[in-house]
Amino acid sequence: MAYYRQLGLVPQQRHTLLRDEEGNVLYEELMGEEGFSLDSALLYHRHIPSALVGTGTWNVGDQTLVPNDPLLPRHLLLHDLFDRTDVSGLDAVTGRRLLLGNGDVRIAYAHVGKTSPLYKNGIGDECVYVEGGSALVETQFGPLEVAEGDYIVIPRATIHRWVLRDGEDARLYFIEANSHIAPPKRYLSRYGQLLEHAPYSERDLRGPSELLQREETDVELYIKHRGRGTSGIQGTIHVLPHHPFDVVGWDGCLYPYVFNIRNYMPLTGKVHQPPPAHQVFEGHNFVICNFVPRKVDYHELAVPVPYYHSNVDSDEIMFYVDGDYEARKGSGIGKGSVSIHPGGHPHGPQPGAVEASLGAEYFDETAVMVDTFRPLDLGEAALSVDDGAYASSWTGGRWLAEVHR
Repeated sequence: MAYYRQLGLVPQQRHTLLRDEEGNVLYEELMGEEGFSLDSALLYHRHIPSALVGTGTWNVGDQTLVPNDPLLPRHLLLHDLFDRTDVSGLDAVTGRRLLLGNGDVRIAYAHVGKTSPLYKNGIGDECVYVEGGSALVETQFGPLEVAEGDYIVIPRATIHRWVLRDGEDARLYFIEANSHIAPPKRYLSRYGQLLEHAPYSERDLRGPSELLQREETDVELYIKHRGRGTSGIQGTIHVLPHHPFDVVGWDGCLYPYVFNIRNYMPLTGKVHQPPPAHQVFEGHNFVICNFVPRKVDYHELAVPVPYYHSNVDSDEIMFYVDGDYEARKGSGIGKGSVSIHPGGHPHGPQPGAVEASLGAEYFDETAVMVDTFRPLDLGEAALSVDDGAYASSWTGGRWLAEVHR
């Protein structure tokens, strides 16, 4: 996020010698995006950040993707993924299961109750939505508390771990980019300030406010990175001689931050507003939107639910988090559902939803949407919890046999 923050001890000028209170040299690390031509931060370590004493292989789990073939809208029941699982042994790094993916973004889900190992994503930024529960996310930049309704944006290569304390569990929805994730460019000034028409401001963003120090040795770090396998993703474990939470100070415009969906100010209008009005973040070839409780259209002939639409360039993935989603009534969709509306197929309200919505003044619904500009393939988790019936929900369950040509 491109506004400046500073924590801890930093020298008066960049790239100059800095010592700690005992006279020991501190090691400066420049963490920067896109060849250091975009946002960056300078971190000052007690130990050399590139030091290694061992390495191993991490099996990142089943990353297989298969096409949505034949092309179908689908309904995934996410809570069924962990319905009969003891989540006390699952963590947010090794316990996530892959739902959908393409060359730009992967979407995963986990219900966890255990502290994760140290981890960094070497492929791209992660945006994680906390569907339920709470956790402490410890990072090189400092700790961040997260709870229900929070998005946390974690820049690529940020070392962090998800700490689940006694009695805590968390349901987490992971959006893993192959790029960086940031507010939409149209919300930003030429120099990166959120503008007046943006549905949130810098006041709504929570960055680290204190530093973490750990003195452990021979520490394992799990790294997700590009590889040559069928999925293009591999995992490695580095053993570090010193704990990476040895940062005594940092400054810059690159760091993890939290935004709560309740602080989003929805844009409404006299007639129904299109999906870009709900956008919150974007990455390369995908956008993230959220739908929140709001007053709806006030034209005397307004139809509050969405019109049928063919988003010909995108797949639309909607995660239904809370409330009563008017347009999907009668489809079986509820809390914990994900709908897949693929590009090339028009979608919209279920039968009767248009008529039922007439005269409505307020919708109580919360959802997280990802639209991608390349088709999404199905991961093992999606295949295991597809209800198999959603495609026929607009025809009252009527379905013909498969046709071959």
